[in-house]
Amino acid sequence: MTLRTVCLHGPESTGKSTMAPRLAQQFDSLCVAEFGRTYCETYGTDLTMADLVVIAQTQDAKARTALDSGARPVILDTDPLMSAVWADMMFGRRDPWFDRWQGTADLYLLFDIDLPWVEDGTRMFGSHRERQRFFDLSRRELERRGVPWVLIQGEGSRRYLNALTAIRAAL
Repeated sequence: MTLRTVCLHGPESTGKSTMAPRLAQQFDSLCVAEFGRTYCETYGTDLTMADLVVIAQTQDAKARTALDSGARPVILDTDPLMSAVWADMMFGRRDPWFDRWQGTADLYLLFDIDLPWVEDGTRMFGSHRERQRFFDLSRRELERRGVPWVLIQGEGSRRYLNALTAIRAAL
């Protein structure tokens, strides 16, 4: 199998957005940034289910455009599976679109909640209990979909090296 896409997955404030461009640079590839952050910075964080679907569909379109470029592996800061988890966290349910979506990545890196939570104006779930629930829902979504994934832990360069090792093992 050719590793076409690697998606960083997991709760907010776990280092995904910092790590994604660094990994893309390491592999001389492309990084698809998290559209949800841009959306929330523009429209606010009082999201509806329809907003989450728009975010997921836009994220997916950006990923497909990056794949069309021929770069490999494309590093995805997130994808619609994560938006589905956001729906679960925020509303306890999800739009049927999420379960119909079939464009999963070739490898998911599930980022652990072993880093401190940092408020940045768009983050919502900072208590230990909320972070654990978010992590558990994130892991369950990967298991439910049956996609390949690796847990990424550690701080600083250790976290980066763990992600790099996981990707190289899948190449």
